[in-house]
Amino acid sequence: MAQVKPCPLAKKCGGCQLQNMDYPRQLKFKQAKIEKLLGRYGRIGKIVGMDNPYHYRCKVQAAFGTTRGGKIISGVYQSSSHRIVNVDSCMIEDEKADEIIVTIRNLLPKFKLRPYNEDTGSGFLRHVLIRKGYNSGQILVVLVTASSVFPSKNNFVGALLKAHPEITTVVQNINSKHTNLVLGDINKVVFGNGYIEDSLCGCTFRISPQSFYQVNPAQTERLYSLAVEYADLTGKERVIDAYCGTGTIGIIASKAAGEVIGAELNAAAVCDAKANAMLNNAKNIRFICADAGQFMRDMAAEGEKADVVFMDPPRSGSDKRFLSSVVTLSPEKIVYISCNPETLERDLRYLTNNGYEVKKIRPVDMFPFTLHTECIVKLIKKEQ
Repeated sequence: MAQVKPCPLAKKCGGCQLQNMDYPRQLKFKQAKIEKLLGRYGRIGKIVGMDNPYHYRCKVQAAFGTTRGGKIISGVYQSSSHRIVNVDSCMIEDEKADEIIVTIRNLLPKFKLRPYNEDTGSGFLRHVLIRKGYNSGQILVVLVTASSVFPSKNNFVGALLKAHPEITTVVQNINSKHTNLVLGDINKVVFGNGYIEDSLCGCTFRISPQSFYQVNPAQTERLYSLAVEYADLTGKERVIDAYCGTGTIGIIASKAAGEVIGAELNAAAVCDAKANAMLNNAKNIRFICADAGQFMRDMAAEGEKADVVFMDPPRSGSDKRFLSSVVTLSPEKIVYISCNPETLERDLRYLTNNGYEVKKIRPVDMFPFTLHTECIVKLIKKEQ
């Protein structure tokens, strides 16, 4: 197991809260935290760690700005501030992505382009977002600009591609709003086809600038494989993929299920999910643009049944209205994928008080060197 390497930016950045621990100790710390929080529901399986906990982030974004002296910098916002910490290389980010960002930073003055200044509203480049396919190696570069006007666009992108011919596609994203959101609504493809593809658990997924895709694909394969294993699919089940996003879990599960229905409120994500299903020739899955909770309540009202519900909610967890809809639909199994153990504990309390029992709990370390821990839980309906 890899030992910790000291990061020179640790104190300035604040993003990696467990920098003072070597990796085996981090895993013990996270295991103990989950056992303390969720141990009342049953034995906690051994945390799934990484063989190499470095440079795992295949999605890297950098903010651009200038120092008081006018020097262009790029990197991450210091924890709990809007101050940019200049980053040349980060121990948890993809190395090639970091190299490309440094190249873009160095190209800006050569083309008389300046970072955007939020206070004055002047300048051009706000952020750079890079996504790299873990298995495919394809690279998407998104230049987030304050204006649609891109001076010397072809020459700038040509210089970038000359320095990094491995780049697959370049997109200009326009964000002219005064907002903390990185991406705007408008994308202009500058080079390539505007998206990349990557494989996960034997399925292929298209990744565009706004697509949701896990930032640590190596651990995501382990996480989703466990989720499908916990569902005990035999090829006959009807499966609901709640909070389905771009359809990753549902499409992977569709290979072992009878029918999969994905429900998602974000219309753009549903479009991506449908495209991904076609990409994988998954004919036994369909996607509904709807609130997942309301969809399940409507199913129950119409006498429809489901055998398994996959739920992968945001950090805030699920609200009681959603959880009550799961209980109303009354599937035989629930597979809960959680990115927040605190809200998971709250939701398990509700589900175990309303007809379900926990059979398995397994933590997965998706974000080494940070405090975050994912958990996967299998629940089954209690015998009446």
